[in-house]
Amino acid sequence: MFLSLLSKEEKFYFIDLLQKLMFVDGEASELELQIINRFRHEMGDDVLKYKQSNLSLEKLIEYFAGKSKATRNLVLLNLIAASLYDEWYSVEEHFLIEEIQKAFDISDKKKQELMKIVYAERDLREKAKRILVEP
Repeated sequence: MFLSLLSKEEKFYFIDLLQKLMFVDGEASELELQIINRFRHEMGDDVLKYKQSNLSLEKLIEYFAGKSKATRNLVLLNLIAASLYDEWYSVEEHFLIEEIQKAFDISDKKKQELMKIVYAERDLREKAKRILVEP
């Protein structure tokens, strides 16, 4: 959501951070790879030339921690959305998101607001699916 607002470099590093999140609990599933591709497509043509960086998880978090509050909120929002996109709950993903939240200096209240956005989008998507399949 709103990933097109990131700079080209930020988009590349976001993909790296997203992959770290998706792979934190082991090998990525087919669904998790689809989630990564969904986010890449949302970012537009910039990411067609994406090459994975050598940055560690800590360096990626540090990179975004130095960005504006709006960028940090945007990144956290999309990481939360990615972690909740599938039906599986991963404790490792949850703990990593908490670590990122703290490093980004995002309050619990702001995180709750971001999560409400994610759930509202999910609810809308589910409602649209139901309407589309109804006779």
